[in-house]
Amino acid sequence: MREIQIGGLVPFTTIDYPEKLAAVLFLVGCPLRCVYCSNPHLLNVGDGEYDPARIMEWLQARVGKLEAVVFSGGEALMQGDVTIEYMKRVRSLGFKIGLHTNGFYPDTLARATDVVDWIGLDFKATREKYPDLTGQHIAYDNMMRSLDVWMATGKDFEVRITCDPRFINKDDLCAIADILATRGVQKIAIQKYIPHFEDAAHQTDAAARNQFFDDAVLRERINGMFKSVIWRE
Repeated sequence: MREIQIGGLVPFTTIDYPEKLAAVLFLVGCPLRCVYCSNPHLLNVGDGEYDPARIMEWLQARVGKLEAVVFSGGEALMQGDVTIEYMKRVRSLGFKIGLHTNGFYPDTLARATDVVDWIGLDFKATREKYPDLTGQHIAYDNMMRSLDVWMATGKDFEVRITCDPRFINKDDLCAIADILATRGVQKIAIQKYIPHFEDAAHQTDAAARNQFFDDAVLRERINGMFKSVIWRE
C-alpha cells in the first residue's frame, strides 16, 4: 500500500474537534474545485511535504498532551484506504479521530466509521448551485449519501455551511436548514465566507458577507431548529 500524502499540519488547536485539544493533518488531493477554496495548494495529488513516519513519531511524543487528531484537506478520504489505515495507527496511540469532509466519498466514509469518532461535514449550497460552486455535478448527491451514512452510526457530528453570497442567499440558507432539520441533524455551524482568492470580476463586499449574521430574525429562526447552532464569524 502506498504511503499517505500529508500536505500540512496544525500542531495545536482548540476549535477543530469539539471540546478536545487536537492536531490537524491536511491531506493532499480533492475531487472538487470550489470557487472559495482556502487550500488550493492541496488540490492535486502528489508528494506530500511531510514524512508520514516522522508525523507518527511526533504524535507519539504528544500522547497525554493532545486528545484528538483531525484529518482534513483537501479531502482526506480521496486517499481512500491509505487514509483509513493511517487513522487506525493514530487511533492506536489513544487519540480520538476527527474528519473534516466534503462528503464526496460516502462508500469510503462507510468503511471509516469504525475508526472515526466525529466528523465535520460541508453542506456547500442548494442542489441547484452545487455544480457552479464545486465543479462537480454529483457532489451534492454524494454529500447527502455521506450524511445518511454518518447519521446511521449515531456518532457525533457537525454540518458546516459556508455562506458565500455568490452561491448562497438567505432563502438558500433557510432551505438548507429545513433539509437538515427534517433529517434530524442536531448540530450545525454557519460560517462567514472569507475572500481568500477573489479576483476583480468576482468580488464580494462586507455587507454581502455579513448579511446572514446581521439578520436577527434569520438567526432566531435557525437557532430554534437545532440543538446547537454556531455562527462562526
